[in-house]
Formats: sequence, structure tokens, C-alpha cells
Amino acid sequence: MANAKIIQEKQLAVDEIAAKLRASSSTVVADYRGLNVAQVTELRKQLREAGIEFQVLKNSLVRRATASAELTELDAVLTGPTAIAFGGDDIVAPAKILSSFAKKNDALQVKGGVVEGRVVGVDQIKALADLPSREGLLSMLLSVLQAPVRNFALAVKAVSEKQEAEA
Repeated sequence: MANAKIIQEKQLAVDEIAAKLRASSSTVVADYRGLNVAQVTELRKQLREAGIEFQVLKNSLVRRATASAELTELDAVLTGPTAIAFGGDDIVAPAKILSSFAKKNDALQVKGGVVEGRVVGVDQIKALADLPSREGLLSMLLSVLQAPVRNFALAVKAVSEKQEAEA
């Protein structure tokens, strides 16, 4: 018979994982099999610097957590060794870091994830990773917003130069 204390600890772990799944703006599930200790340490360092929590979890606990968080579609990718990156405010960061690390290290395989409460596949995670960062998107938006003002200023300057040349 299972010890009541162990069952309670496992239930707390499941509740914690479910809370992280709900709170995370994006979550990426990966297979880390084949990475050596130095590579895993480097990956964890990169993720920690970006404010992303990276955990190796038992599939059985994650399955119970996905049932609690109503994300049971994620169960299909929960096979073999599973590591999960729980993102914070930046939706793109976990996908970007794991995908770029996977390009350099063939042993890391992105399996899928959750983006804003929706289960997504590898293709969507890779597409998300290809997006520019938040700062890059904001700078693009800013340049688009500045373009009409800049063009107007250039037109006014050209008109004033033409009038000075005529005078």
C-alpha cells in the first residue's frame, strides 16, 4: 500500500505543475536524451537568464497535471525523457532558446508545447521561434509609425527649399 505522505507529495507536485501550465504564457516540451551534463548546464543557464523555468519531470505527473489544467492534448508528446520549459511574460523566449539550442545540438528535440492555453505542435513552436523578439517587433512598429511623419517632414523641407530657390 502506498504511503499517504508520498501520495500527498505527488499530489502537491501535480498541483504545482498544473499551476505552472496555467500561468505560463508559453510552455515548450523537449526530449533532452543524448545531451551531456555540460550541454544541459549551458541550456539551463540560457533559459534562467531569460527568466524561464526548465524542469525534468515524470510523464505520469505531467499527464495528471494536464488533465487538471484541461490540456490533455499535450499527453501525446509525453513519451520518453521529458523536460519542460515554462515561460514567463515573453511568449517567444522559450521557443526561441530551445529551437536555437536544438539547431546547435542535435540531441535536443522539441516535441510540442502550449501557447496561451492552446496545445501546439513542433511546427508552431518553430514558427514562434522564428519570430523576432519583443524588442525587435516594437522597433519595427516604431519605424512604421515614424515613416509618415518623416515623409511629411521631408516633403515640407523640399517645398521650402524649392520656394527659397525660386526667390
